[in-house]
Amino acid sequence: MRGIFFEEDDARAVVARLRNDGFDADVAREHLAGEDDDEDHPWCVTTDAPLIALELLVDEYDGWLDVDEAAAEPTRVDLPPLNLPAAPIRVKRPDLQ
Repeated sequence: MRGIFFEEDDARAVVARLRNDGFDADVAREHLAGEDDDEDHPWCVTTDAPLIALELLVDEYDGWLDVDEAAAEPTRVDLPPLNLPAAPIRVKRPDLQ
């Protein structure tokens, strides 16, 4: 999971905060397609922190979150099938007719 920031100071502050909280975090330049100017490349923070921790920091420092689709999908839990009724429920009681 990655957080993208336009300011180097913001990216380094996020890395310091994540490392202080006990997570692995690294910062590097993110080269986007079509960018000609090397000074305009944003900064990428990669981490093993939980999604919510990075999401809060991205909101605080005006960046954006780049999440792998495989990591974003919840894990599927196989549950036993439901025991559904075989017929509709009767509105009127047959013993009162």
